[in-house]
Amino acid sequence: MIWSLVKILSFVVLIAALALGAGILAESNEGIRIAVANTEFTLQPLQAAIVSVAFLVLVWLLIKIVGLVVAVIRFLSGDETAISRYFDRNRERKGYEALAQGMMALSSGESRVAMAKAARADKYLNRPELTNLLTAQAAEISGDTQKAEEVYRRLLTDERTRFVGVRGIMKQKLAQGDTVTALALAEKAFALKPRHTETQNTLLQLQTEKHDWQGARRTLKSQVKTGAIPRDVYKRRDAVLALSEVSILLDETSTIEAREAAIATQKQSPDLIPASVLAADVYIEQGKPKLAARLLKKAWAAQPHPDLAAAFARIDPNEDAKARLKRFEALTNQRTGHPETIMLLAELLISAEDFPTARRKMGTLAETSPSSRSLALMAAIERGEGADDATVRGWLAKAVTAPRSEAWVCDNCGQVHGVWVPVCTKCNSIDTLSWKTPSEPESESTNSASMLALITESIRNDDLDDEEDVQDAEIVPDEPKTSD
Repeated sequence: MIWSLVKILSFVVLIAALALGAGILAESNEGIRIAVANTEFTLQPLQAAIVSVAFLVLVWLLIKIVGLVVAVIRFLSGDETAISRYFDRNRERKGYEALAQGMMALSSGESRVAMAKAARADKYLNRPELTNLLTAQAAEISGDTQKAEEVYRRLLTDERTRFVGVRGIMKQKLAQGDTVTALALAEKAFALKPRHTETQNTLLQLQTEKHDWQGARRTLKSQVKTGAIPRDVYKRRDAVLALSEVSILLDETSTIEAREAAIATQKQSPDLIPASVLAADVYIEQGKPKLAARLLKKAWAAQPHPDLAAAFARIDPNEDAKARLKRFEALTNQRTGHPETIMLLAELLISAEDFPTARRKMGTLAETSPSSRSLALMAAIERGEGADDATVRGWLAKAVTAPRSEAWVCDNCGQVHGVWVPVCTKCNSIDTLSWKTPSEPESESTNSASMLALITESIRNDDLDDEEDVQDAEIVPDEPKTSD
C-alpha cells in the first residue's frame, strides 16, 4: 500500500517537473539559431529540446541498426551472436524435449519410439553421452543386442561414458553366458569405478564361479572399505573364501604354509564347521591328535555336526567299538539334549552291539523329532535286538516317508548340497549354506513310495534266500559215515 502510494507520488512529481520545464522553455525569449549551407534555422527553446530528443532517438536507432547488421554478418560467418544464441536455445529446447519424450517412452516400454526420440535429440543437442545411452537401453528392450553393443562401443571412446559402455557390454556378455569376457569387463569396470556396488557384486560372483579365491578376497576387501558390507559379514565371507583357497592348496601340495593357512582359517572363523574339520585333519596329519581333539570338542560345543564326529573318528581309525565309545565321551557328554548328540551316541552303541542302551539313549527322539536318520537307527536297534521283519519294515517305512535329515541347504534358493561348498551351485550366492532340515520337494511322496518298495522287496528277497537255504539243507542227504 505505501509502496504504491510512493510510486503514484513519484509519477505526479515527474509530470509536474516536465510541465514546469516545458512552461519555462515556452516563456523564454531566447532561442537557438542554426546555419546550414547559407540557410538559417531559428528554434525556440521548446523546439530545440524536442529536436534534441528526436536526434538522440535517431542516433540510438542508428546504433541498433548497425549492431543488427554486424550481428547478421557475424552469424552468417559462423561467430556466436545473439541471433545464434537464440537459435541455439531453440534447438536445445527441442532437443531436451525430445530426450524427455524418449525417456518416458523407454519407461513405458515403447522402445521404437524411444530410439526415434533419441535420434531426434541427438540431432538437436549433439550430446552423444546422453542420447547414446538412451539408444542403447531402447535397443536392449527391443531385443536388438547388436545395435545396443554398437552404441555401447561408441560410449567407450569418451572418458566420461567409458564406464557406462564397459558395464553395458559386460551385462550383454553375462546374458549371453560368456562369463570369461564378462569377467574381464567386470575387472575393467571395477578399475574405473571401484566404489560401484553393483560392479563389486558382479565381479565377486564371477570370480567365485571361476574359483579365483584370491581375486574374490581382494574384491571383498574393497567392499568392506567402501561400506558395501558390514565388517562382521566381511570377516565371515573372507574366512569362507580363505577356506576354499586353502583347500585347493592342500589338494595340490601339503606344504607347511598351506597347513598353517588351514589352521589360521579356523581361527579366523571358529564357528565355520568345514574350517574346523580341515584344521583338525591338518593336526592329525602333523601327529597332533590332542590339538585336533581339543579343536573338535570346541566346535561340537558350538554346533554338533556329523562332519565333526567323522573327523573325531579319524584321530584313531583303528580302535575297536568299545574304545571308540569311551573316547567319544568327549563329544557325547556335551550338548546331551541335542538330536545330533543323541543319534551319535546311539550309532556308537549300535556299533558296540549294546542295543538296549542304544534304545534307551534314543528315548522319544524318533517320535518327537522323526527324521529318516533317527527312524533308520530305530530299525537297526530292532534288528539288533532280534525283532521280526514286520517290525523292522515298519520302522523303515516310516524312515522313507519321514522328513529328510539335516543337510547343507542354501538359505537363498533352498538348493540341497551333499557337501559344504563356499558358493551355492544353483544361485551362486556366497556363504548361504546352513545345516538344517531341507523342505520336501513336491515329488517326495512318489520317490518315497519307490524307495519303500525297494526296501521291502530287499527284505523279502533276504527272507526267500533264507528259506531256500533251509530247503536246500533239507534236500541234500547226509553223507554216509565211514568206519575206520
